[in-house]
Amino acid sequence: MKRFFSVVICFALLFSSVCTVSAAFNKSEYNGYPVIVVPGYSSSAQYRIDENGNKVHVWGIDMNEIIAAVFKNIVKIGIDIGALATGNGKALGETVGKEFVKLYYDMACNPDGSSVYPLQRYCVTAEESNREQMLKKYDGDLIYQHETEILGEYAQYIGDENIYNFNCDFRMGAVFCAKQLDEFIQSVKEYSGKDKVNIFAVSHGGQVTGTYLTLYGEKGDVNNAVMTVPALGGAGLAYNLLADNIEFDEECLVRFVEHGMMFETDFNWLVRANELGFLDDVLNTLAPYARQILGYWGSIWDFCPTEFYEEMKAKNLDPVASAELITKSDYMHYEVMPDFSNGFRRAQDAGTDVYIVAGYDNHIVSGLNQSSDGIITINSSTGATAAPLGKRFADGYTQKVDTGFYQVSPSMTVDASTSYLPNQTWFVENFFHGMIYKDPYTAELLKTLLLTEKIKDVHSSAEFPQFHATTNKSHSVHAMFNNSTEGYVCSKDTAVIIKNLSEKYKMRISSVSVRGIDIDFSGAVFKKVLKPGESAEFRFTGQIPEISLANFDLVVDYTLIGSATPLGERLFNFTIMNGEAVDYDENKPFVSANIVSDFNKLLDENSDNLLTKTGSKTFFEMIYNIIRTFIKIIFGFVR
Repeated sequence: MKRFFSVVICFALLFSSVCTVSAAFNKSEYNGYPVIVVPGYSSSAQYRIDENGNKVHVWGIDMNEIIAAVFKNIVKIGIDIGALATGNGKALGETVGKEFVKLYYDMACNPDGSSVYPLQRYCVTAEESNREQMLKKYDGDLIYQHETEILGEYAQYIGDENIYNFNCDFRMGAVFCAKQLDEFIQSVKEYSGKDKVNIFAVSHGGQVTGTYLTLYGEKGDVNNAVMTVPALGGAGLAYNLLADNIEFDEECLVRFVEHGMMFETDFNWLVRANELGFLDDVLNTLAPYARQILGYWGSIWDFCPTEFYEEMKAKNLDPVASAELITKSDYMHYEVMPDFSNGFRRAQDAGTDVYIVAGYDNHIVSGLNQSSDGIITINSSTGATAAPLGKRFADGYTQKVDTGFYQVSPSMTVDASTSYLPNQTWFVENFFHGMIYKDPYTAELLKTLLLTEKIKDVHSSAEFPQFHATTNKSHSVHAMFNNSTEGYVCSKDTAVIIKNLSEKYKMRISSVSVRGIDIDFSGAVFKKVLKPGESAEFRFTGQIPEISLANFDLVVDYTLIGSATPLGERLFNFTIMNGEAVDYDENKPFVSANIVSDFNKLLDENSDNLLTKTGSKTFFEMIYNIIRTFIKIIFGFVR
């Protein structure tokens, strides 16, 4: 029953909603160009014409159809859900899979990648896709509009008439969709009377936009192109689907949902100690049914990361029946993707400012064990070099490309110097896919990059450093040193600035502990209560070592006063930049991402296994840190 309750919580949270508001915007800074939103995967609604000439809705998702299918199978679904409690998920996977095929067969493609049915998009031209015209046509309904939360706010500053919703046949490959985007841009330019447009791209829209810039960017039709969490090099989720090896990361999913819903209560503990492998059974049973519809979509194959592409082709595609699909996807993988860096530079030379914002240091929910935003690996979205998940580059690591600036993340897990655009790419630690407006930093960064000319690269503004630890309020607390760029520390620093990210709870800092260098915060008596959104400095004793390129951890334990889950902890990684670089051991390029804590040093193997299995290790370590800090404070007073 505990397993079932955890699953219900996971999926209930997925379908919740939230509204956020970002900082005020100065209308006078708007660059005057219309904004085209190039949306994430499956956002574009489509229809077909039947044999009687009637319009048949094919996509997007019609909840009435889904509810009808559920009620038709209600008894069978009830039995299947009951089986989950015993760890059997295959029956539910088969039931859902069969209904999925029935509902969405019209979306299927032939083995050569062509559509079984000729489908059409609802909104094609600039006028049809213009926000002002769409609101009139659909009586204020937001149907067929994308990223409505973000663009709804932007409309207050730039007007509904300056916002356009691009729609593509997302089943087809990125090259096909990029051609549709080029045609749409020409339509918007003609309709608006402007000589350029701004592009806001999300996820799959980032892959389409990146392909457009590479193939058509020399035209100079775009002013600012901002790709957020772009699937430029593919998505791990597609690989897991094609490989039949989905290993569902339940805790990652719940953290994903907490991040998206901006919950200030932690739910991830519900699944931390559970082995919910039966969900893998559900999804792996469902996968072959899903491939009946998705298996020959060009976009699914463009999503397959290059390192797995040949293996997945051999496993899933007949070289004769799928020859045309293979030719198109080969072109994407071996001609377009390797040319992204050069393509973006050609676009820049033609007058387009190209930017990327991405997340890192999360697992992928479907199981691919690489640093990601939960869906797309950081290498795929940016071209950066990443350490294996759970590892970091060893102290003294030198970035692969000398860009003239130090561009390794504070956690020493990402080397940005190899990025498609090293100086126009921002990285957000623990930031999840598609959550650009769930973090005050990324929300304001997006608005500034897209609508103004204030920032040209990661060095333009101290307000927007290249690396940032997410300030989404589900993470409760943020910390940085008082005189260094976020994530780094030097001898000028005398204190750590801790901010309460909550919007409704007061916070008391219970302890601040450090792993890896000899500084101490126990002298900073933790009496102060931080109001929602408030920051305070906590001074430390000891000296920052006179070295550079060395990593250490800082752990903040806190209490959210009045929260259902009051005790919490967040770990921050910092890099010391305070002298000569330490020696780098090329024979040991990677080390564990987290330094062994004093609490872990107290545990034997059996105790460690028990606490990890029960999901209580973090809690007991937090209590240990608080007690140790309290004892240090008492001894400080006694002395």
